[in-house]
Amino acid sequence: MKSDTRIRLTDVTYTYEEGAAPAVSKVSAEIEPGEFVAVLGHNGSGKSTMAKLLNALYMPTEGTVLVCGYDTKNEEYVWEIRQRAGMIFQNPDNQIVTTVVKEDVAFGLENLGVPTDEMIPRIESALQAVRMSKYADSAPHMLSGGQKQRVAIAGILAMEPSVIIADEATAMLDPSGRKEVLETMRRLNRQKAITVIWITHFMEEAAQADRVLVITDGEIRLSGKPAEVFDQVDAMREMHLDVPHMTALAGELRAAGMPLKKGVLTVEELAEEVERLCPLKQST
Repeated sequence: MKSDTRIRLTDVTYTYEEGAAPAVSKVSAEIEPGEFVAVLGHNGSGKSTMAKLLNALYMPTEGTVLVCGYDTKNEEYVWEIRQRAGMIFQNPDNQIVTTVVKEDVAFGLENLGVPTDEMIPRIESALQAVRMSKYADSAPHMLSGGQKQRVAIAGILAMEPSVIIADEATAMLDPSGRKEVLETMRRLNRQKAITVIWITHFMEEAAQADRVLVITDGEIRLSGKPAEVFDQVDAMREMHLDVPHMTALAGELRAAGMPLKKGVLTVEELAEEVERLCPLKQST
């Protein structure tokens, strides 16, 4: 069982205080090894609570959370879980604990008691994976927000996780920083087959996932491929969520009579559809 790299939630409920409404209610879901799953929800929907349940920061009030075969309610397995499922938080400044980048990447390994001769190549490999090798001896506070978040990712990678849980990891970054962090995570997902759970409120980020889960009032209301989820525009708006701009525009054009296919997410896809319906005349 311990070789299982899936994540399973079975009838999971979490309540912060006795008598209060649950932050997560009767949630069941399974995330396959190597998947890139985006989790969407408005503020207070329960998505960040779910992230903490997956990393054993919270224990379910009811139900079971299995991470790589380990039950999060068993305190004996907490460090095993956190070694296999690394967590990246919103504010990169809160994750920087040293004054030198490579020492920051080493911090988690030191806590695990990894020998120095094994630690050095793991640090170098992690920094290379996030393209921060040339900053190994730099001071983290001199880096941009996106670079700091990549250092935080390197610290997780050095621990050789099967899963990375990113709890709104781009929320405090500018568009350039958001793009570089998301691209880094997508590349690591593809090249290293690391399972990624990407909690976000940016629709364009969720559109790049393999699958999208939409949480409202602590319950999973929608689940499916991005095109399937975002095509349910009315349902998304009822949950106080938007859809990618191109999906909304395609819906408006479809409502106006243009027979565009469903599932449009990007500028490129919309342009292809318009060209299909209105091909340019070739000059003779």
